[in-house]
Amino acid sequence: MARKRPHKGNNRRGSAKGPRKQRRTITGTLRVLRPGSAVVETPEGTFEMSRSGVREAMSGDEVSVFIVGGKGGRGKCAVVDSVVTRATHTLLGRFEVAGPLGAVVPLDNRLCHDFFVVPEDRSPERLGVVPGDIVAARIVEYPTPYTAAVVTIDRRVGSASELDMNIESVIASHGLAYEFSPATLAQAEGVSAGVGDALAADPRRADLRDVMCVTIDPTDARDFDDAVGARERADGGFDLDVHIADVTHYLPWGSSMDLEARSRTCSVYLVDRVIPMLPERLCNDVCSLRPGEDRLAMTVRMRLDARGAVVSAKACAAAIRSNARLCYDEVDKLLSGAIAPADLPCVDDSEADAVAAMLRVLDRIRDLRERVRRARGAIDFETREAKVVLDDEGHPTGVSVRNRTRATGLVEEAMLLANESVARILADSEVPAAYRVHEQPSAEDLRRTVAPLDELGLLGPGDAAALMAGEPSAIQRVLDAARGTRGEYLASALLLRAQRRAVYLPQNLGHYALGAPAYCHFTSPIRRYPDDIVHRALKAHLAGKDGCPEQRAVERLLPQLCNDCSRMERTADAAARDSQKVKMAELYGKRIGAREAGVVSGCERFGVFVSLDETCADGLIPVRDLGHEWFEYDEKRMTLTGESTGTVWGLGRRVVVEVAGVDVPRGRIDFRLPAKEH
Repeated sequence: MARKRPHKGNNRRGSAKGPRKQRRTITGTLRVLRPGSAVVETPEGTFEMSRSGVREAMSGDEVSVFIVGGKGGRGKCAVVDSVVTRATHTLLGRFEVAGPLGAVVPLDNRLCHDFFVVPEDRSPERLGVVPGDIVAARIVEYPTPYTAAVVTIDRRVGSASELDMNIESVIASHGLAYEFSPATLAQAEGVSAGVGDALAADPRRADLRDVMCVTIDPTDARDFDDAVGARERADGGFDLDVHIADVTHYLPWGSSMDLEARSRTCSVYLVDRVIPMLPERLCNDVCSLRPGEDRLAMTVRMRLDARGAVVSAKACAAAIRSNARLCYDEVDKLLSGAIAPADLPCVDDSEADAVAAMLRVLDRIRDLRERVRRARGAIDFETREAKVVLDDEGHPTGVSVRNRTRATGLVEEAMLLANESVARILADSEVPAAYRVHEQPSAEDLRRTVAPLDELGLLGPGDAAALMAGEPSAIQRVLDAARGTRGEYLASALLLRAQRRAVYLPQNLGHYALGAPAYCHFTSPIRRYPDDIVHRALKAHLAGKDGCPEQRAVERLLPQLCNDCSRMERTADAAARDSQKVKMAELYGKRIGAREAGVVSGCERFGVFVSLDETCADGLIPVRDLGHEWFEYDEKRMTLTGESTGTVWGLGRRVVVEVAGVDVPRGRIDFRLPAKEH
């Protein structure tokens, strides 16, 4: 049978009007949120990708897209037209055999493509890779509409039995860097503290090695990037010193170490490890303010009056020597009288009484500063930080829940003061830097908290209207009303979710939640790149070199740097949460059938979320397990109500649950009601 001849001409509707008009494209960055869900961030806004619109692109790629109308009234969505710049060059994956080919299955589930090793590539044999091994692979050919991606194996990471695959998947799925380049490591190894040389080279650098100061950190901290010291003056006021590691002294702008830190933007604190922003040589050695060792610092020296108000603040480059490395528990025990000054681990035992006296001064400053911040409209959210405790092999053994204490508070207040003081110095002189900006929440977001907060009985007369107007005093009244009640942490969670996320911006726009007219991050340059940007700006300003070539180069890149730092901060937070959830699910996998008390912390059509009292673990009771009746969902009040019995499930309800099951890779825990409560 003869084939039909193709019709010559365009048989699309409207072809008589001439060639089809070329679609307008825009360029943006593709972000795959999870398999089947992606967005593209463009100068014209963020658009959802159509279901099949990602095509051959991968998460992080710079892409050219065209915008189309969504189906079913979904609104506009995007389709990839072409890939402009590739972001992914290497990946972690599991090696498998697929006939004559090797295959690398990505641990990052956002890389929804097949990656093959061609038969003539001998890298698996050369590296001793066998099926099931985890490997680091390098992409040599990207996918096209007609061909799959090709990779070669650079390194065998280990077998599945040697690695914690669930945590490795978290690392890969969030696109976290897992090793430093050889050039960066080589540069870091060549760095030495050089305190004496730095003092000799810069006459403006203050020698404060004889001024008492201490570091106060969690017990398991390895890098100490801040130290504090304080003295009470004869007039009843206080002198407060905050010393921050002088990281940029060792991090030349544009160097290999700087470029890598700029790419990472922050350290990531996972449940079982830290993925650092800087090589270990810097963060745990040269830049770490270790006790009894001379170190370079950027110091803020503040003078406070007897009520805790700032009278003056000056910044300078300095050299310091910490008198003790303390942990929060030790300081809390000293302040409560549980231990004596002699029990503090000071470098020189004869200084123990003086260190203890200084800690009490810092505690008085904490109390005064909390009052000052409250009076000016700052909001203090009540939060609990749950951390899964692991044994030496990475298996969960329990949960440590950290609340705000006097020790954590005195460090926090000192850091807040230093950050605010530096921001004021820079903002008053209109110096471009990475300012920390927090905008007032929208009335609509706050409106959604009114009904559930009322359900918890936390709103007084006029509070609803004041809350929707974004009055900080109204938010603080609700938090005060919740303190000590079943809704204490729920109220904080609801109001925190209503807040806009703080971001980094090149200009100062103030910080709503802190009630601060100017704010920046200055106190953690070992683990946050925005702090390094601020350090560079402050140093240039103090030296009278605001417009120097280096600062002009920083200023040109500042908008993109701020955007990258804000985005990576969100990624790091999400990765840290996911890793904790994985280990929490692993812990509760050993407790199937156990009963625990908790409180309803969320409510959706498909069930209620419960937060356990002892561990803060979150889990879901599916709606089918609430009872044999139809449940009506009230989105406004966040409740489920049984149609037959009238039983109401809402925020703050106390409940005893049984652990029904876990999904460890997804970090999910399922609960059920004990049989007697059905």
